[in-house]
Amino acid sequence: MPLYLSLHQAPGLSVEEIAGNAPEVAQQVHATFRQLYVNTGSGFIVSVYEADDAKALEEEFERIGFPFDSINEIDFTQNAAELAEMVRQGDHV
Repeated sequence: MPLYLSLHQAPGLSVEEIAGNAPEVAQQVHATFRQLYVNTGSGFIVSVYEADDAKALEEEFERIGFPFDSINEIDFTQNAAELAEMVRQGDHV
């Protein structure tokens, strides 16, 4: 299933409000929640979901009432260990 990263702005969003929305997010009707990164001070939010397509994720955000600025499909991921291995093997240009 494709992986999507979405950007949101919610100035003033608190950890308590995030916790209050958790039951709706956990239902995962149209998309599967994977990760959330939040700067509560600036309201900058990044969420990671799996979904059949971007439209399904948009429907999930509409269902839970979570406005978004963009939805972006991810076609490559890499963690620190994989990066180190790539460098070790010389698999870089």
